[in-house]
Order: sequence, then structure tokens, then C-alpha cells
Amino acid sequence: MSPGVDALLEQARAGVRRLTPHETVQAAGRGALVVDTRTDLQRREQGELPGVVVIERVVLEWRLDPASAWRIPEATGYDMEIVVVCRQGYSSSLAAASLRALGLHRATDMVGGVDAWRAAGLPFSERPADIRH
Repeated sequence: MSPGVDALLEQARAGVRRLTPHETVQAAGRGALVVDTRTDLQRREQGELPGVVVIERVVLEWRLDPASAWRIPEATGYDMEIVVVCRQGYSSSLAAASLRALGLHRATDMVGGVDAWRAAGLPFSERPADIRH
């Protein structure tokens, strides 16, 4: 494998079924945890997604690992379905790969990120974000 971020991204996505924005809505409807890792600035610029949990990328693994003392209440087991969302669908692929490495084998991400969500005409939330520190 060649070095570099493109190779790392390719490895992170290998064998993983990434979800479209519409499939992400369907996943949330069946109980998947949708996690937004965008920065505060990105969320202010792009808008808040409805029904997601916002977790900063720097603490993502600690908040979602069911064995972590710093997990969120929703982190109930290693079989939970998780969809990670970012601005354009790049860092979310790396984050989802990190979650799978922890044993959260159903972690994936949304193709195209929030840019694709907007392009698909999906709604944004008027409510404050559910931010977990």
C-alpha cells in the first residue's frame, strides 16, 4: 500500500458500505446513532442536522466505546449501528474506521457529508444541537 492520506482513506473505506444521506435518515429511523463530528464553525455555517448527536472528533472514541468510563448513555454495546457525519465525507470515513477498530463493527459514515445532505434537499433543524462533550 502506498503512503499518504489517500491510501489511508482507501483503507478506511475498504469493504465498508457507506450510506447516502437518504439511507442515513432510514438508519436513524431504525435506531442507528447518527453522530455529527463537524466543528462548531462548520455547524454554524452549514446548519444543524435533526436528531443527531454532536461529538467532537477529538473525544469520539471515548464517548462511543461501551467500555469507556466517559461513554455517552447511548453507547450500550459493540453491536450498535453508528453513522458518522462530517462536512464532506472524508474525516467521517477515518472516524468510522477508528470506531470499527475499537470493536464497533457496524460503524460507517455518510457519503458526501453534510454537503450531500443539503444537495439531497433534506431538512435541517431549527433546534439547538445535542452536543456531548
